[in-house]
This record gives sequence, structure tokens and C-alpha cells, in this order.
Amino acid sequence: MTGANSFQVSGYGPERAGWTRLLARDSLARRLDWPMLLAALALSLLGTLLVYSATRNRTELNQGDQYYFLVRHLLNTGIGLALMVGTVWLGHRTLRTAVPILYGVSVFLILLVLTPLGSTINGAHSWIKLPGGFSLQPSEFVKVTIILGMAMLLATRVDAGDKQYPDHRTVMQALGLAAVPMLIVLLMPDLGSVMVMVVIVLGVLLASGSSNRWVFGLIGTGTIGAIAVWQLGVLDDYQIARFAAFANPELDPAGVGYNTNQARIAIGSGGLTGSGLFHGSQTTGQFVPEQQTDFVFTVAGEELGFIGGGLIILLLGVILWRACRIARETTELYGTIVAAGIVAWFAFQSFENIGMTLGIMPVTGLPLPFVSYGGSSMFAVWVAVGLLQSIRVQRPMSA
Repeated sequence: MTGANSFQVSGYGPERAGWTRLLARDSLARRLDWPMLLAALALSLLGTLLVYSATRNRTELNQGDQYYFLVRHLLNTGIGLALMVGTVWLGHRTLRTAVPILYGVSVFLILLVLTPLGSTINGAHSWIKLPGGFSLQPSEFVKVTIILGMAMLLATRVDAGDKQYPDHRTVMQALGLAAVPMLIVLLMPDLGSVMVMVVIVLGVLLASGSSNRWVFGLIGTGTIGAIAVWQLGVLDDYQIARFAAFANPELDPAGVGYNTNQARIAIGSGGLTGSGLFHGSQTTGQFVPEQQTDFVFTVAGEELGFIGGGLIILLLGVILWRACRIARETTELYGTIVAAGIVAWFAFQSFENIGMTLGIMPVTGLPLPFVSYGGSSMFAVWVAVGLLQSIRVQRPMSA
């Protein structure tokens, strides 16, 4: 027991010695959170089937190869799993020491989006075109670096025993760290990602034990900022139209409201058990745009019914439950903050994605974690799972 506790406390030293002690005293496989891993893997595999169903007949997208998106989605999932393994091997504490480098790289990448290297996909200018037909969305990785950066600042003096809670100066520094990439992403403009980042910041502040005045102040500032963004014309016309259609679904059913209306029709037609995988008339007829990415939940709703859609929500719930447990059981504030930030990210993004297909949230173009097609999103969420697993693996054995 003493060796495990010394491993916990010495986390800021070389990781290799820590891993040696850990593997010598306990099985790494037993310490992993298998319910979370299996739920995430099940979501990714289920997403593969849904993406294939949504794209196999869309020759204008799959370049005449019905397996085009299937193969790429599996490849993305495989790379995501490799990134998770690498994250667990490095350890969240090692990554803590690399936060300045990771933060600088992520800010540099989102700045590249604002240069001629950036490209627009589906109305969002938030991508970098890469050779071979690949694209990178840096804002997905910014979510990870905001969590790590804020956790590093807020937890340093607390974990060292100098403070019981982060002081006001430290909170201001953490908010400044998050504000820089958020403002750049807003200029793209990628409003959906900014919304997720705001929720992440709120979750991080709550988990850190910071004064509630900061939380309420941030909510108030965010409200004023949202009004200012609307009034100053920062948003593109299509984004304003989406919010208008959300406020009034009958505003333009054949135009800006078309996606949401078709999504609701597809989900509603599935009933309890659905029409059967690969047999959805709305999906086969290509009535719902972007079904492999933003609206992938409609494929589950139509072809797998309420049971299939409920299964996706249940699996997401398992991941959130296990992540909350990891946040509660770790003895270091840094690990608690990182886990809580990931919970806030996954919870809000899942709610927003599913909610927009049901018409209860505005359309923002956010992918469904682990399910939607997209390499950047898949890589980021699996790195997040790796961080959660690392926090669990490196906790004291008595926890």
C-alpha cells in the first residue's frame, strides 16, 4: 500500500519508474475502467454501421465506392484507439508538464485556419486541408488543451498544499488561457465549438472549488458577450438563420429549417424498433443532409427506432457515469478538474447534437461523440478517454 501511495505522490517525476512499480504491484488491465472502454468502443462500432448506412448510396459523396466512408471511419477509430493507448502510456501527469507546448501548437493550428490554408466545409470555416483529401479541425483539439491548461493552473498550488482553493489571481490566469483560443475560434466563426468550450470552462471552475462568484460572473459575461456578438454581426448569415429557425420552426421549412424538419420525420418514422438497419426510407432516399456527421442520430432513430436511439444515449450515459466516478475518486485536484472538464464536454456536446435532431436545440454542426464521421472529433474524444483512464490507473490502489 505504501508503494502505491508513493507512486501517487511522485507523479511529477519520471513516469517510467512509476509505471514499473505499478505493473509490479497490480495488473494494468484490472485497473482500467472497462465499462467506459467497452461503451466507447460499442458507440464507435455502432457509429460505423450508421455511417455506412447513411453513405453507401450517396455516390456524390463516396466517389462511387460504397465502402469509402466505412473504411475511413474504421481507420479513424483505429487511430483514435492508438492515441488513447499512447495517452495512457504517457500519463496525464506527463502531459501536464507538456501543456505549454500543446497549448502553443493548438493556438498555432487554429490561427492557420484564418489564413489561406483554412477551408470552408458545410458553411463552417474551421478546417485545414491536408494532402490526400484529408482535413483537420483544430478546434476539436483545443477542447483538450483548454481542459489540461486550466487544470494545470488551477491545481498547481492546491496539489502542492499551498492553498485549499484556487485564488482569484489563478482563476483569472486560467480564464485568460481559455479566452485566447475561444476568441480565435469565434472569429472563424465556429459558434458550436465556442459553446462547448464555454461549458467546459464552467465545468472546470465548478470542479476546482473556485468561488461561485466566478461562475455566475462568467455566465453573466457570456450572456452579454452573446448579445454583443449578435449585434456586431460577427456571426454569418447562415448561423443567424439557424437560430431564427430554431425560435420559429415554421419560418422556412423548405430552406434553413429543412434539415431539422427532415431529421424529425426520420426519427419519428422509426417508431419503437425502427425500419431495420439499411432499410430506412428517409436515409436511403437521402432526404436528411449530412447524415454521416451532424445528423447521424437520425439514422439510428429511423432504422433502429427508439430502442436504438435509447441504446446510444445509454452508452453515452455509461461513459459520463464512469468519468464522474473517476473525478470523484482521484485524490489530486488536477485529475479531478481534467475528468470534470471532459464530463462537461461530452455531456453538452451529446445533448446539443441529439437535441438539434429533435428540434429542441439549434443546429450548430457539432458531431455526436464516438458516433459521427470525422477524424478530428474521433481522435479528440479518444484522447479524452485516454486521459480518464490514466487518471484512474494512476490513482492510489486503496481508492
